[in-house]
Amino acid sequence: MRTDRRTFLRTVATGTLATLTPAPLVRTQQVFEGADGLPAIVEDVYARGMRYLRESQRADGVWASSAYCGQTGVMGMAIVSLLAHGDNPNWGPYGSTIQAALSSILNRMDDKTGYIGTSMYNHGFATLALAEAYGEVDNPRLGPALKRAVELILAAQEQNPRGAWRYSPSSKDADTTVTGAQMVALFAARNAGIPVPETAIQKGLKFFLDCQTPDGGIGYTSSSAPNAPRTAIACLILNLAKETNSKPYALALDFLRKQPLEQTSYQFYYLYYASQAFFRASPQDWSRWNQANIQRLATEQKDDGRWDGQFGPTFSTSAALLSLALNYRYLPIYER
Repeated sequence: MRTDRRTFLRTVATGTLATLTPAPLVRTQQVFEGADGLPAIVEDVYARGMRYLRESQRADGVWASSAYCGQTGVMGMAIVSLLAHGDNPNWGPYGSTIQAALSSILNRMDDKTGYIGTSMYNHGFATLALAEAYGEVDNPRLGPALKRAVELILAAQEQNPRGAWRYSPSSKDADTTVTGAQMVALFAARNAGIPVPETAIQKGLKFFLDCQTPDGGIGYTSSSAPNAPRTAIACLILNLAKETNSKPYALALDFLRKQPLEQTSYQFYYLYYASQAFFRASPQDWSRWNQANIQRLATEQKDDGRWDGQFGPTFSTSAALLSLALNYRYLPIYER
């Protein structure tokens, strides 16, 4: 059973959220359009990755296997990867893992500002986790915290001259990677029922387009030196904003299609965004990408279920799982 997010009205502002009782909903959407079912290898690989996350988590909800693993953004990614499998997060096999990590994130939120963690990277991915957990996990703190986290994102954008985001809420410059994290969080929060002004989405989109090069790729802070991860972010954002009939989207998608599965840097970060971009692009793009991604990840998975990458095993494992999670299509942010 799963909470019906669309009828679970978010009334945080009136203080009635904690008293609402969500109604169950059985989801019956197909795993693959035009296919018979989920490839057995995906479930095997995904289950092994989830077991690694459960077994490597500390009692306080934190992962601490590397310098990055204790950051709220990495914890947020881990939470979303566990939610994406579809097990009941309240009493399922990973319920205690999810709830411990969420409590740790909530405890790290600044009481005055709503800021989560030590950078807007952390804040964006942690906010995404709150949005995907909201209405799923039985925790009355989630709704008010999500609302405050979104308010901080919007306030940071409002005072930014470029209408976007960078490392801190007070940053006056911007880059496409931090901006991508905030925008995905805003779309997820909007899906969850939290008000997000369309003007905020449009300002973020304009920044991405200002960073697009003539060949369709996306630069970091300007329209130069494009790469695959940033272009994958842009494709996803444009799709979530329903801008797929535009020339910028067509150019970005064409650039992305030409990129190899294996990247020289930010490999798992790329897999996370590229899977979503290709899933939303077309069934053909998704099938081609998904088959190659499954094969590669199955080959590279370690015996204990983890994947290793530059930001540590918790982030790499979570990002790898999320690149496979489109096969389940369980989370609202993963629905076409």
